[in-house]
Amino acid sequence: MAIFQSHNLRPSEGGLLRRLFSTFAEGWPGAGLLILRIVAGSVALALGLSGVPAAQSIQPAILDFAAVIGGLLLLAGLWTPVSGCLIAAFALWSSITKSDDPWRNILLASVGVALAMIGPGVWSLDARLFGWRRIDFRGPER
Repeated sequence: MAIFQSHNLRPSEGGLLRRLFSTFAEGWPGAGLLILRIVAGSVALALGLSGVPAAQSIQPAILDFAAVIGGLLLLAGLWTPVSGCLIAAFALWSSITKSDDPWRNILLASVGVALAMIGPGVWSLDARLFGWRRIDFRGPER
């Protein structure tokens, strides 16, 4: 006897992202996720933009470009699992290759992984594009 039923949703209907998160957090948890997204996205964007003029080879330029793209996606709350992983990869790689403070990058990587695992929250483009829809079948009230 199956307790859970699986529904075959096509990825174009948002089923792939909907399967990652059972709900998009509302209220205080949603506000906390919004703050985390804004802080992590801003830090990644600032670190990426500061490294673009200093990049002299293709590897640091690609790394900084990935940080800028990940930061923008995280700020918008679009493709949060992908952008969180992208930010985490950028931060870990930066902590290995660059000689500045590694703890800043480790903290940024931790927040990126946490956002990829928890989700974007209700105030995001992911929730608007891929969130659950409720259809109300009641007629007009008299």
